[in-house]
Amino acid sequence: MKSILLADDDAAIRHTLGQVLVLEQYSVALAATGREAAEKFISHQPDLVLLDLNMPDRDGWDAFQLMNSTHPQIPVVIITALPHQHQRAADFGVAALLEKPLDIKLLLRTIRDLLAGSSAKPVKHLAA
Repeated sequence: MKSILLADDDAAIRHTLGQVLVLEQYSVALAATGREAAEKFISHQPDLVLLDLNMPDRDGWDAFQLMNSTHPQIPVVIITALPHQHQRAADFGVAALLEKPLDIKLLLRTIRDLLAGSSAKPVKHLAA
């Protein structure tokens, strides 16, 4: 069973998206802060990370840089409501970026593609 770390400060998103991922047969670890995301990333070494950018105590970009520097082979999908993050995501080399509100079908397809090792474009975009 593939494991996903879901890091988002919004409890409703963690709960709802976490349940969707469990129904899709993924093992899910949850994090509510950037620091918690970094700690769980190191301790769990998930197969994929869903990472919000706007989080308390350690922003998503800072957490991403730590994750990418320790295990660059683990794909990180940025999920954000922040506008104008696409160029930064491309510059940092994130696996994909999806804007909130999330299109669940697109998110699940992106996750499947990345876990299958698809050589899709480095940054995917969903207009809000």
